[in-house]
Amino acid sequence: MERNPIRRQLANMRQSLFDQGYLDEQFIQLEELQDDANPNFVEEVVTLYYRDSGRILLNIEQALERKPFDFHKLDGYMHQFKGSSSSIGAKKVKAESTLFREYCKSGNGEGCMRTFQQLKREYATLRKKLEAYFQLARQAGPMETACRPK
Repeated sequence: MERNPIRRQLANMRQSLFDQGYLDEQFIQLEELQDDANPNFVEEVVTLYYRDSGRILLNIEQALERKPFDFHKLDGYMHQFKGSSSSIGAKKVKAESTLFREYCKSGNGEGCMRTFQQLKREYATLRKKLEAYFQLARQAGPMETACRPK
């Protein structure tokens, strides 16, 4: 029936998120926690991530507006953001977070500014891709959402 092509499209979309380097194995671990009792677990975790991480990004943005930079504070915020990003498997976002922290440690304000802009782009791109993914997953209906590995 109609569900099969949607499931295939969902599996392809999921695989492309890994192939393009947006997600890592942590996302698979989240999927493994999803079951019939909580069929939207991964989507709920990702939704919470975007809600909470938005506040951290705002704190970083405000700290970057203050000169001189407080690299210790910026690094603390980014450490928290990186941890949250790691927990959902946001691979590219995590990589930009790591780079930002390296610039903080070396006192490179220009590097922090540049990396933060790239981080925000990666964060927004991943959000759009995951929103499309979860929308398609809802259309596919319950099952092993996203064709999880057994």
